[in-house]
Amino acid sequence: MKETKQQFPAEEVTLPSQGLLYPEDSPLRSGILEMKYMTAREEDILTNVNLIENGTVIDKLLESLIVTPINFNDLLTGDKDAILIAARILGYGSDYTFDYNGEELNIDLTTIKDKQLDESLILEGKNEFSFTLPTSKKEVTFKFLTHGDEQKINRELKGLKKLNKNSHNDLTTRMKHIITSIDGDYETKTIREFVDNEFLARDARELRNYISQIQPSVDLSYDYEDQRGNIITIDIPVGINFFWPDATV
Repeated sequence: MKETKQQFPAEEVTLPSQGLLYPEDSPLRSGILEMKYMTAREEDILTNVNLIENGTVIDKLLESLIVTPINFNDLLTGDKDAILIAARILGYGSDYTFDYNGEELNIDLTTIKDKQLDESLILEGKNEFSFTLPTSKKEVTFKFLTHGDEQKINRELKGLKKLNKNSHNDLTTRMKHIITSIDGDYETKTIREFVDNEFLARDARELRNYISQIQPSVDLSYDYEDQRGNIITIDIPVGINFFWPDATV
């Protein structure tokens, strides 16, 4: 992060995507976002009970901190994660303590590394990538989700729950938004019918693993050594308590 000159303390945050997956005319294309330091106003957001209960408190916090004029919905989820880490460091420092199996662990957030994008994998300079499903041999293209995509998925899942409280469509619904074409066919109907009726479990798993491997983001894994000397890789917990340890969710 590089310090910038403003009427308020602010810094530049480098995005893991390097801005390569955004349109040419987007401020995000530069691969850098300017963020201000947290103030009492942001602490008001963090303690807003309504925002905590409806699950939007982190998004509202980041929107308040970002100085660069962007559409928040355009942010790739991996870039959003990087901004989240930067916001925590700017607001409360790099020292972060969390509980794991009753043990208090402490990490330095500045040691978290970006998982940067491999430019050679990008198709035609846009947010689209290709993958051959190992079992069916179908050629699919897919995209990395944005915050706006995640919002659409959440709305769709809520709608499905209203129709059937026992529905469990999380994985298939996400895939319908991630996949952009099947064997060159970009029709939404084709993609949805494929996911519902033809998408083999082993192919779905391999595609998810591949996306996880290449997606630009931040590496939130942490190697923890238990009492027997075994190294266990865990995920660093990130939520409201990431900023406000005493928050009641």
